[in-house]
Order: sequence, then C-alpha cells, then structure tokens
Amino acid sequence: MIGELEQLNRGLDQLVQERTVALREREAELQAQNMRFDAALKNMPYGLCMFDRDERVIVRNERYSEMYGLSPGQTAPGVTLRSILDARIAGGHSPENGSAYITQCLADVRRSEPYYSEIAMRDGRTFAVNHRPMPNGGWVGIHQDITAQKRAETQITYMARHDGLTSLANRAVLLEKMEEAVARLKRHGNRFTIFMLDLDLFKMVNDSLGHPVGDELLKLVARRLSECIRETDAVARLGGDEFAILATADDNQRDAAIALASRLLEAVAAPYDLDGHQLNIGTSVGIALAPEHGTEVHQLLKNADLALYKAKSEGRDAYRFFEDAMGVEARTRRAHQIELRDALANDEFELHYHPIIDIKTGETASIEALIRWRHPQRGMIAPLDFIPLAEETGLINPIGDWVLRKACSDAVRWPSHIKVGVNLSAVQFRKACPIDNFRKALDESGLPPERLELEITESVLLQNNVEHVETLHQLRLMGISIVLDDFGTGYSSLSYLRMFPFDKIKIDRSFVHELARNADCAAIVSAVAGLGASLRIGTVAEGIETGDQLLLVHAAGCTHAQGFLFGRPCPAAELTFERLVGGKQQSKVA
Repeated sequence: MIGELEQLNRGLDQLVQERTVALREREAELQAQNMRFDAALKNMPYGLCMFDRDERVIVRNERYSEMYGLSPGQTAPGVTLRSILDARIAGGHSPENGSAYITQCLADVRRSEPYYSEIAMRDGRTFAVNHRPMPNGGWVGIHQDITAQKRAETQITYMARHDGLTSLANRAVLLEKMEEAVARLKRHGNRFTIFMLDLDLFKMVNDSLGHPVGDELLKLVARRLSECIRETDAVARLGGDEFAILATADDNQRDAAIALASRLLEAVAAPYDLDGHQLNIGTSVGIALAPEHGTEVHQLLKNADLALYKAKSEGRDAYRFFEDAMGVEARTRRAHQIELRDALANDEFELHYHPIIDIKTGETASIEALIRWRHPQRGMIAPLDFIPLAEETGLINPIGDWVLRKACSDAVRWPSHIKVGVNLSAVQFRKACPIDNFRKALDESGLPPERLELEITESVLLQNNVEHVETLHQLRLMGISIVLDDFGTGYSSLSYLRMFPFDKIKIDRSFVHELARNADCAAIVSAVAGLGASLRIGTVAEGIETGDQLLLVHAAGCTHAQGFLFGRPCPAAELTFERLVGGKQQSKVA
C-alpha cells in the first residue's frame, strides 16, 4: 500500500513538474509575443489606438501620441476618447472648428461602422483615419500622416492644369472655362470673347540668344498679358509662343474687344531687358466673339485662330476679327495645300530660266532658275502664289530639292562658263543637312560646284545667323557662289556684308524702277555699286526693262544686270546664249 502511495506521489510530482515547465514555456512564449507586439507598435509608421465599448483606451502606440502632441499619460489605457479629443484641441492639434470636430468624431465611432476620413489640421498637416469596429464593441483606429502625399497630389493636379514655365492655365483649363462660358451663354445670354495670340519674332530670339533667354521672355510676356485682363477673364498658354484669352463681354462687345486687343499689342511690344539684351517683339491677335462668331468651343477656337492667321499674313503686330470669308480662305488654302502636295508627285512643276548679263561684255554670266506650277485647271501659277503656302506647310523642302536637282541637270548642258542660280528660302535652311542636298545634286548631275550660285535673302541670316553663316561658309568652301538677293530692302543689309563675303549682291528692282525719276534711288544704286566694288563683290541690278536703265546702272558702277530687257523667263529648251550689244539681243531669248 505504501509503495503504491509513493508511486502515486512520484507521478503527481512529475505531472506538476511537466505542467510547471509547460506554463513557463507558455509564459515565455507570451512574453516573446508581447515583445514582438510592442516592437511592432513602437516601430510602425502609423498611429494606432484601440478603444473598448466604453470608449476607453485599451492600447495605443507612441506614434499615435506623437502625431497629436499628447503625453503618454493623456493616452494611457483607461483614458476616454472625449478626454483625448479635448486634449488635442487644447494643444492645437485638430481642425479649425474643434467643437464641431468632436461632435462629428463621437457620432462616427458610435455608429459601429467602418469608415475612412481625412482631417485637415490647423497647422497644415493632413491625417487619414481608418476606423474598424471590433465584434465585442470598441474599435481600432489607424492614423496616418498623409501631408506629403496630399501636397504631391495637389502639385500634380496643379501641373496638370497649368503651364510649367509661365504658371498660366493650360489648354485643358481654357477648354474647361470655355465650356462653362458657353453654358452661361446658352442659359443666361452672357457673351464672351476669345483672343488667340502668337508672338512675332520670338523664334529669332530663341535662335540667336538661346532657349533660356526665350523662356525668360515668355515668362515676362505671360505676366504682361495677365496684367491686361480682369479677374473675371482667363489667360492660358497653349504651347510655344501661343497664348489665348477668354474675356467676359461688356455691353459693347466689339469695342471692348478692340480696347483689350490694343492693350495687349501695346503691352507685348514694350521693350524687354533680359540678360543685358534689349529685346523688341510684337504679337498678332485673332478675335472671335461669342455668340456672333460661334456658340461652340472648338468653333470659336478655330475662328479665332483663322483671324490670327489673317493678322499674321497681313503684316503682324495687329489684331483681326473673324470674318466668314476667312473660313472660305482656309478651305481654299487647305485645298491648295493638297493640290501642291500632289503637284510634286504629278510632275506639274517646271523651271523657267532668266539670264543675268555681264554689262561690260554683254554676255550671259549666269541664269537664275525660277519655278513655275502648271496647274491642270488653273494654268500657269507664279511662285508668289504658292511658295508662301509651301513654306508654311513644309512642302518647300521637297520642292526645293527638286528645283536644285533639276537646275543642276539642266545647267550641265549649257556652255561651261555659264552658272545657274538657285534660290533657297530660310525654311530650307532649317533642315538638318542642307549641305548634303547640294552635294547629292552636284554629284548626280555632274555639274561642277563653281557653276552653281545660291541666292538667299537676309531672312536666312536673320533667323539664326551663327549656324546659317557657318553653313554658307561650308557651301562656299565647296566652290558654290553665294548671292545676297533683294539687297537694300531689309533692315540690316549692310551688316551682312561684314558677316559674310558674298560673291554678288542683287540690288532690288524697286530702286532700279525709279532710277531715272528719283535722285534718292540713283544715289542708293551708286552707293551700293561703289560698296560692292570696294569689297570686290559683284552687283546685279534687277528689273532692267529699258536701254536707258541699263545705261544708268552701268554708269552707276553695277557689274551685272537682269530684267525683261534681256527676255522673259523661259524653259531651258528655249534658251540661247548670244552676246548682247547695246542692250539688244542678237538672238533674242524667247
């Protein structure tokens, strides 16, 4: 019996020991879990606070207290939610209306429903709160500081609606405001006006002084435009140097539009002082009146843009109202553009040639290539009627390449001392490698470079003189002669003679035409001829139509002459190269 009791006691002791070990292991595991839980609470980036059904704190982490500027005692277990909210308001860590916030917060937690809210704090911070009820009552709240995120979102929203350079509204905002204006127009009859603006000579600033100066100029223009409008108006940058303004209309809409357009022209035209440079630009303005010129957003924008195009084509630095005829012109221009594109593919272009005579010898020195368009319905079209459209649309590049190749292939059949002159526009100079086109045309035709003359106007140098002058030097090194056309009609012709050693300068026909009747014109021709002689540059008098004019330009010192006196431009097959005597051809050019 005693043995059985001893055995039973030993069993009980062993069981107690096992349970003690198990309890200790369980206690250690719980302690480890608590440590991990504490570490998680302490290191989580969010504030956490758990409340029971009586709205008292069960557990919270340090981040929660820190976010709201509370001491550990103010958020200790057992403290009520109301006490915490009162402490937050007292410390300034709450929205502006503290009492309303407390009322709303208590109502939210008592609904026992999950919710998410964003709280704008007095100090500018924004907190997000995720509220999750617990099954037995109470809840868990996760509090996150989303200030940086909200600021980033605000910045992204701002950037999506504003121009990054000038901070003006962008196209999206303009369209939005126009939609609102159209709605007010249709609902209440509130009229408004759309202005489209495009800066004049801005590209020259960008090309000559660089994009940083151009950007600063755009900022100043944006500021001036903003100063011209009222608070009820809006100005937007649409891209590049293009701007738009939406203006609410006064009683006399047209007069008010004229007044604002005049202010805009004056403001933009005032001189700018940037980086030590005195800059002068202008702007062109197109105006569309709503509802007179349309009641839909895109219709008004299109009509204002057509008016802008008219203002620019008529000389710039002016405003124009939309007119119905502008729509007809635009459709016609579009049709002509399509026809112009097809003309090259359909071989409708041809070259006519006009001789340039050496006045001293009476012989043909060179022949200028002049493009013509033989339209299947409209007949022969002169360059002035389609070259501007070709330049505007970029078609001048393939057309110019065709002219160059055709002129070289024709000229290679002429007497070896006669050169061929080809005109090159400023638009063609903006191509990446114009020099390659010349090399290719000369190689394919077999024409020596010394027999090719390139005629340019000062607009080539005006737009980007550094790069363009370098291109001209490279062409001249190849052996190509460079001729400055329309000399005397621009602003800086004399300065270009210092910039580049031209082989010839062509005196504009406007001076020659008045030579016999206007002493000033005679003096100008003589001065230019004398300047050419001193610089060893040949001078070509354009527009010679009579023998008297030929005698006068010869007496003035011009070395070459060109004009109808020596025949009208004609196809290559009709050219003859007879010597001229006394201004009359022995064998007339047809």
